[in-house]
Amino acid sequence: MQYHFSHICQVLNGQTLQQKTDTVISAICTDTRQQIIPDKALFFCLTGRNDGHQYIMQAYQKGIRNFIVSKDIDITAWPEANICKVADTLNALQAFAAHHRAQFALPVIGITGSNGKTIVKEWLYQLLSPEKKVVKSPKSYNSQIGVPLSVTLIEPEHELGIFEAGISTTGEMVNLQKIIEPAIGIFTNIGSAHDAGFHSTEEKILEKMKLFSNCKTLIYCSDYENIGRIAKDKADKMHLLTFGTSADAVIRLQKKGITGHSTHYLIAAEKFGLSSTELTIPFGDHASVENCLHCVACLLHLGYSLPVIQQKIYSLRNLPMRLELKYGINNCMIMDDSYSADFSSFQVALDFYSQQESKKKKTLIISDFEESGLEAKVYIQKLKAILQQTRFDKLIGVGTSFMQHIESLASVVKEWYVFETTEKLLAQFQILHFENEFILLKGGRRFAFEKISAQLIGQTHATVLEINLNALVNNLQAYRQHLSAGTGVIAMVKAFSYGSGSVEVASLLEKQRVDYLAVAYADEGVVLRKNGIHTPIIVMNPDVIDFDRMLENQLEPEIYSLYILRELIQKLKGKSISIHLKLETGMNRLGFVEADLQDMLSLLQEHPNITVKTIFSHLAASEDAGFDLFTRQQIAHFENLSGKIQQALSYPVKRHLANSSGIIRFPEARYDYVRLGIGLYGVDSSGTIQSSLQTIGKLKTRIAQIKYVKAGESVGYSRKGKTDKDSKIAILAIGYADGYDRRFGNGNGEVFINGQRASIIGNICMDMCMADITHIDEVNEGDEAEIYGKEISIIEQAKKIGTISYELLTHISSRVKRLYYLD
Repeated sequence: MQYHFSHICQVLNGQTLQQKTDTVISAICTDTRQQIIPDKALFFCLTGRNDGHQYIMQAYQKGIRNFIVSKDIDITAWPEANICKVADTLNALQAFAAHHRAQFALPVIGITGSNGKTIVKEWLYQLLSPEKKVVKSPKSYNSQIGVPLSVTLIEPEHELGIFEAGISTTGEMVNLQKIIEPAIGIFTNIGSAHDAGFHSTEEKILEKMKLFSNCKTLIYCSDYENIGRIAKDKADKMHLLTFGTSADAVIRLQKKGITGHSTHYLIAAEKFGLSSTELTIPFGDHASVENCLHCVACLLHLGYSLPVIQQKIYSLRNLPMRLELKYGINNCMIMDDSYSADFSSFQVALDFYSQQESKKKKTLIISDFEESGLEAKVYIQKLKAILQQTRFDKLIGVGTSFMQHIESLASVVKEWYVFETTEKLLAQFQILHFENEFILLKGGRRFAFEKISAQLIGQTHATVLEINLNALVNNLQAYRQHLSAGTGVIAMVKAFSYGSGSVEVASLLEKQRVDYLAVAYADEGVVLRKNGIHTPIIVMNPDVIDFDRMLENQLEPEIYSLYILRELIQKLKGKSISIHLKLETGMNRLGFVEADLQDMLSLLQEHPNITVKTIFSHLAASEDAGFDLFTRQQIAHFENLSGKIQQALSYPVKRHLANSSGIIRFPEARYDYVRLGIGLYGVDSSGTIQSSLQTIGKLKTRIAQIKYVKAGESVGYSRKGKTDKDSKIAILAIGYADGYDRRFGNGNGEVFINGQRASIIGNICMDMCMADITHIDEVNEGDEAEIYGKEISIIEQAKKIGTISYELLTHISSRVKRLYYLD
């Protein structure tokens, strides 16, 4: 985006209060916390709950010099600013976005509905972006503010746009339609979200349908008869592409069944030359299947063949909902879904909740759904119908609906409590006796369930490792894009998933359909099995004493020597087991050498109860171009040895060799599987695709105290930190007992506080460290400090102290709380 400030003022029919330069604007900003290039940004002072005019000085101090205002202001306070006044800044933002959209002829897909908008958008982006340059809404930017911000992202190189639109009452969609101007429309579904803003479901559908007033094609599920009835009234203006189980659907579906996480259909559509053709949707829950079918219909409309679509959707990742998984008091796990209060999102949360297969006691804490627009009695009846299908052990209701109608729910659960308000629940928190429970929190924003969440988490160490599970999925997909259709993924979850938390990471990877999980020791595999993980698990460093436990838990050991193979045979006593053969090809660590092959093959042939699943080896230096000749020698050696084993065995055996860096740098080493380790966690050791990876972890702490130290004084143990001027020092609640390496002391390490980097001063202590924040303004005790994350690269920090990011990740202490985000 490139517009002169004067041109924007003209488009908005605004009054120029002050113009120092005719700046070229390349970004729109509505929040001073946004990361933008300040001198190229245009700040819209939106009014509402937070009046943007109050933040002009903060924006100005940040370097922003271009403002759109709607109030009379003292322009002398900002002498270098360009300031344009309009009647309404939100209307101006929308008008500018509509003007920007009009400059481009690219086709746009517009998506609305009660649920699934963001997932359908993200999946379509994933499916279409390999062939097209696609622009899309960031995150869930579908509001009166989010849509214009999204559309201003369109650039000349884009070939397709995908934008979602959400509304809460009448009169809103017409504004968004003018901004998005879609040629293809997708109406995902209709549910109870925002019912309170409409007199009826029909009124809500009619309002949402306004997004498609100029569409050429509208895609929707014909099973939603109320959507279809209204859409057909507009059929003379656009083509209706429907899918569903009804006979009049353009794309007719016959469900054949569900196996594992996949749903199987027969699909017929004369328009696309399909007649009882098989289609597999790689999801089992209703919401994901419906979202995926919208994508299938859209791709058929865009000219993709069903075989191509089938291959594409196999790679889809199941985007987690906007919720958090947290460890809590007394061995509890909390799933926090307090962001919306409607039955559609509740059902999605329940689907995900039920997939956790936790053996803990199941508890639901839920508030009234005021936004649903339902009467209390109807709400309780609807809730009861859902709870009858979901087995909760404990129900805690908050709100007047529960106070009035709890007797209707009493028979659904073994244990129940009701409270009129969140405050009354908190006042009697101790009587609820939370222990060894898996707790789902589902509440409207007014009920402030974050207070309950805080109590359930309890007193915590100020240092937290936030883990973005969406980023993990992104990284998995980034590597999968380099693999052929026949190459599977073995995901490394050893060492507590590189410090990220093995059970939570393994659970997500299982849902992403990785072929194997790999752990270092049997104990790690047993923990995964006890937490409901069913994916095949390889134990990379098996001990003879653990063979019985591996058999009991269906763990598959790596076998790397004649000694351990013979010990396994002795332990088995004829029982069957699957194993993985490790070959020595130059790493000089574990593995069979060539001289052992004949004896090893003889033993295997004598004991058919042992099945070799894979043959593998380990590349010693695949990340280093200086050793490429050696790596290719390893590949050739592996090809030779593994080929001999495959030829000698009477059944097919698969192979794997490439690690994270090998996947990228040595395509010939991909074989049947690849082993994805550090790359999965956002670190590209090959230095090739780092820009495609996302940081999954953010290690952060808080400022415990701020000290003012005079020039010449010392800071910390052994007086290693010295100040050469009067200084401001932040004492941070993290030390080497948390895994923050002592080598970061005395200026070697940096942290990120209030938008700026700060150097560590003095030695790292056991439980704390100190940072020099003399140069940072407006810092307060209790403020956050990032140790590793997006701003402080763990790769960069590792290099500073002569180590690797693996070490820093795996050294993060177990006393550091892990907080899992699904956003």
